[in-house]
Amino acid sequence: MILLSRAMPRPLRPSGPSRHEPVLLREVVELLAPERGGLFLDATVGGGGHAAALLDASPEVRLLAVDRDAEALARARERLAPWADRVEFRHAPFSAVPELLPPEWRGHLAGVLADFGVSSDQLEDPDRGFSFLKDGPLDMRMDATLQKTSAAKLLATASEDEIEAWLRDYGEERYARRIAHGLVEARRRGPLLRTSQLTDLVSRIVPRAPRGVHPATRTFQALRIAVNRELDEIDALLRAVPPLLAPGGVFAAISFHSLEDRRVKLSFRNEVRSGAFEDLSRGCIRPGPEELRRNPRARSSRLRAVRRHEGKE
Repeated sequence: MILLSRAMPRPLRPSGPSRHEPVLLREVVELLAPERGGLFLDATVGGGGHAAALLDASPEVRLLAVDRDAEALARARERLAPWADRVEFRHAPFSAVPELLPPEWRGHLAGVLADFGVSSDQLEDPDRGFSFLKDGPLDMRMDATLQKTSAAKLLATASEDEIEAWLRDYGEERYARRIAHGLVEARRRGPLLRTSQLTDLVSRIVPRAPRGVHPATRTFQALRIAVNRELDEIDALLRAVPPLLAPGGVFAAISFHSLEDRRVKLSFRNEVRSGAFEDLSRGCIRPGPEELRRNPRARSSRLRAVRRHEGKE
């Protein structure tokens, strides 16, 4: 009963200002070129930083702002209030994008942005359970209003083999077997309900890397991906967006780890090889030294973008 109650949706709290700084903002704006106006989709509006820059670039920009996280969407509404007459908001995952897009927008999008990273707002809120640096409920749900299965519930019901597979495939964790065995042994003594419990357990099993990467980093990443089915959602978006773009339309995606980036790289490569798209980013774009000094969390970000050729329907 305790595990089930921890997995129930919690009330949406007052949003307050976002603490998230948009990564690669200048580069995103240059690639999407919103000064030409048109219809844009921000599939991960988050704190609204990228969206604000797009809307501010031209009074002819109209934006559909989407986010799976209801609290992020509430913050974005506040941030984007000055442009309220030109922006619509939708609470939905990537896989719902084809259905939620207005019919008259399909095939006419001037630009689409997807930022696959976890935001500072999510990481710094202990109640969300995303960070191994803060004690809180072992939750990790992107959408606490609709998702029923938290990380705590997932770990309580999964087999040792399932946990190992998540750690290996989603976290690229070399100690996946040892961690999975340790988690199963630990839950026999009592439920794992707190992030601090998971962090302490993994830290006793995994040696600290020479570069100072926290031992629990890969485990938290793997469980977050498993809880939210993140890779399935990314695959759904990568399939859905190209037919929605107008001739000259741009699809830009920011990824933060290799599992995301491989999917974007392969998808964009296939679109370019089809002859309908061109590669705008010439591989990937990384943040420069100035941005990294200002925002160290941007260090692993990679931006890729493709553009539909003019005249290609």
